[in-house]
Amino acid sequence: MAAGSGRFPRVAVLKGGMSAEREVSLVSGRECAKALREAGYEVVEVDAGRDLPDVLSAMKPDVVFNALHGRWGEDGCVQGILEWLHIPYTNSGVLASALAMDKQRTKEIYRAEGLPVADSVVATREAVEAGHVLPPPYVVKPFNEGSSVGVYIIHPGSNAPRLASSMPARVMVETYAPGRELSISVMGDRALAVTDIITDGWYDYDAKYKPGGSRHQLPANMPAEITEACLDYALRAHKALGCRGLSRTDIRWDDTRGLDGLILLETNTQPGMTPTSLAPEQAAFCGISFPQLCDWIVRDASCDR
Repeated sequence: MAAGSGRFPRVAVLKGGMSAEREVSLVSGRECAKALREAGYEVVEVDAGRDLPDVLSAMKPDVVFNALHGRWGEDGCVQGILEWLHIPYTNSGVLASALAMDKQRTKEIYRAEGLPVADSVVATREAVEAGHVLPPPYVVKPFNEGSSVGVYIIHPGSNAPRLASSMPARVMVETYAPGRELSISVMGDRALAVTDIITDGWYDYDAKYKPGGSRHQLPANMPAEITEACLDYALRAHKALGCRGLSRTDIRWDDTRGLDGLILLETNTQPGMTPTSLAPEQAAFCGISFPQLCDWIVRDASCDR
């Protein structure tokens, strides 16, 4: 089937939205829309707001390409709207999106699958600010945000953190996993590659999205058994969470401990699609151009019901 000539000729690309990751989503949406037009689709870009159900009902697209990031875009909310409207949409469905966005429940599923994770608890802001909930070093982060939004690293000898007012009432406190930052994208039933993310400090929002913020070593320079384990873990995480389409799993590796040094951090059901993003880069490494990747994502779109 020629690109753009089959089941889904008219695509609505959802971008922007109302989360803390709005700016990243605007870039992802713009890049995906451009690639889909190159692939032959008729594309309408939609900045997703509270009137989204009415906009889509009037527009009647054949498929929705979800380029939203963060809350409301990848936590099952917009997926539920699209299920209600019965419009096929890209990437994971309601349940997988909600589970993967909740970092603590993601860990429970990882554990049930036999995947390695760091110890963690969900605690109130008051408890976290009153004293150390876990022995330092540990990480404090929202359990339902992405792109390293609102992440605090508490080092040994530090006082309990004072959290920003934008942090939610309950947060996840996780034992700090030292080592190299690895990321693996999964495309359907295929784990693509392992990237070693090299930064001068913490892999934060700026390191992820600003040009020069980090360097990507692709493929990662590490033993074959570690590469194979990372690919296996990412695919198992994708399947255990019930993901579909494209996902990306982030792993920490303490290279002094071999296989025992691998720790899964999270699975992202809406990977970034910006010029500095990992998933498109890994697809290109596997011989899949960005327009081909976006075309595949559209062709894989569906509704859960």
